[in-house]
Amino acid sequence: MCGIAGFVDLRRETPNEDLRATAERMANALRHRGPDSGGAWVDAATGIALGHRRLAILDLSPAGHQPMVSASGRFVIAYNGELYNFRELRRQLEQFDDALATFHGHADTEVILACFDRWGVRVSLPRFNGMFALAVWDRQECILHLSRDRMGEKPLYYGWAGNSFLFASELKALRAHPEFRGEIDRDAIMLYMRHNCIPAPHSIYRGFYKLRPGNVLSLPYGHGTVNLSSYWSLEDAVARGKASPFPGTTEEAAAQLESLLADAVRIRMVADVPVGCFLSGGVDSSTIAALMQVQSPRPVKTFTIGFCEAAYDEAKSAVAVARHLGTEHTEFYITSEDALAVMPGLSTMYDEPFADSSQIPTFLVSQLARRYVTVGLSGDGGDELFGGYNRHIWTNRIWNAVARMPDSIRRLLAGCIRTVTAQTWDKILGACDLMLPHSARHRYPGLKLHKFAELLSVKGPESLYRAYTSHWSNPAEVVIGGAEADLFACAQGLRDLSLNFVQEMMLLDTIFYLPDDILTKLDRASMAVSLEARVPLLDHRLVEFAWSLPLSLKINGTQGKWLLRRVLRRYLPEDLIDRPKAGFAIPLDDWLRGPLRDWAEALINEDRLRREGFFHPDPIRKIWSEHLLGVGSSQFCIWDVLMFQAWLEGNLHCSLAGPATALTVS
Repeated sequence: MCGIAGFVDLRRETPNEDLRATAERMANALRHRGPDSGGAWVDAATGIALGHRRLAILDLSPAGHQPMVSASGRFVIAYNGELYNFRELRRQLEQFDDALATFHGHADTEVILACFDRWGVRVSLPRFNGMFALAVWDRQECILHLSRDRMGEKPLYYGWAGNSFLFASELKALRAHPEFRGEIDRDAIMLYMRHNCIPAPHSIYRGFYKLRPGNVLSLPYGHGTVNLSSYWSLEDAVARGKASPFPGTTEEAAAQLESLLADAVRIRMVADVPVGCFLSGGVDSSTIAALMQVQSPRPVKTFTIGFCEAAYDEAKSAVAVARHLGTEHTEFYITSEDALAVMPGLSTMYDEPFADSSQIPTFLVSQLARRYVTVGLSGDGGDELFGGYNRHIWTNRIWNAVARMPDSIRRLLAGCIRTVTAQTWDKILGACDLMLPHSARHRYPGLKLHKFAELLSVKGPESLYRAYTSHWSNPAEVVIGGAEADLFACAQGLRDLSLNFVQEMMLLDTIFYLPDDILTKLDRASMAVSLEARVPLLDHRLVEFAWSLPLSLKINGTQGKWLLRRVLRRYLPEDLIDRPKAGFAIPLDDWLRGPLRDWAEALINEDRLRREGFFHPDPIRKIWSEHLLGVGSSQFCIWDVLMFQAWLEGNLHCSLAGPATALTVS
């Protein structure tokens, strides 16, 4: 796992030594992604500069050093990621009896370049099974290609700064270029306040973008415009799955899923460094841990974060799973002091505003794992592929019930729900837990009820989904001077796929929420401690197989991930599987009223908000006051504002002339 950075200077007047110095400075801003070595490759005649930082995972020798030149000399690459089928591709390449099939080490980077030499960039990319972001310079055609893996596991930003085209794994590397001037994009803030992250292709800086998953960007020599295309798309995979559904029985589907999962896990255990697994005790991570252990000759190292607050603690479940599987388990219990210690580093870690509060335990479990391993497998992706979120299970039912209610009844019911605070609902409903089956118990029942009250005002199922996935339901009320893009406009194009509403939600979650929130959180948290995180459930073969299955094999009644659970039952007893859905949550509401209160108050001080000019202070101060009084359930909206403010404080060194002034960073 590594970090890449570079640029193309269209003026082509900068000497090699200056190009190299800038490329190395950009790459060194990513030292945390690659602490083992770094390098740069430049060509003043074409203005190209590639920088790289290396975290050695395969072939720890200098033979894996980057940037790397292909055997033919045609291609030069800076690459971040892992190619899991590199051995298979190498065997194919070695069947050719020529110089292009000569290898000097056993790094996957050499295999990628050999594929490019043999088949070209665009033909090779669909052959790859891996997670990656890469920049490759074609010296023969004088074209720069940037590409990103199918599911968006590895990040890649790009944009123009003066006469230079910049790209990098993280924004901090772009900021290290002397021509970078970052104007904050208020439209991106609008999206952030709704979704708690900034979805691709947007970034926090105007004119800089995230390359979408499965895409290729090409910049020909001397051109000031880029060409964007895709080598794989999730929509096409869904269409293929719908056109050729899995023809077998339920047992055959479970066997096929287990076989694909086992192989996806197997190839992600290949490394020349220690490998472990994050284990929360949930279905996804337990399945990955089980399939790792059954294929490992020794106990797999597993890692869990726990909380002293019983309502948030999953560590006991993880310990029980680890004990049954026979893994070598390590756990760490988080306190509010641990969370407070993480705060100063979040803005640097995420580079742009990011407000999924599980970023804190994700970082801490990565930090824990890094003491023992260099690679950690994660169970992310199962919810999106197999219908694991509550909205997949309940939204249709909620809408069917709501749609039959007269507006007057909706308003009355919403009012009744809101007269009782979310915290009080938690106490009332929490007392009923013992009378409910595990699958019917929920964390934050009061928050979910208040969300339901908000949903009573929507006009249709799509509006219901939008409301359900929104933090600030109307960002224009709080953001000054922004205009919100319609993130779900692409949903209109999904009509041709003939999906029902639940499938449509799952697809939207996979296109947006998965790469822009879940995978961003995992990548930045793990890379901040130089840990490589691998995600077996996002093997594209599994993704394509999942979309060939009928929805009934994913959601059965009120139980999601039904087929995945069926596989897990082969390794764990039912009492370790039948648990209520729980996210990687922290006791944010209590911490904001307690140990994080002074930190939060300093960031959202009314005078400060007015001076900086991004937010209207009144709605923020209102929900903050209500939260301190224990009224309402706005901790996640508050967290959105706090994470923006923390990012602003940590990343920008500038003067503000007023709300309408374009804010820049140099």
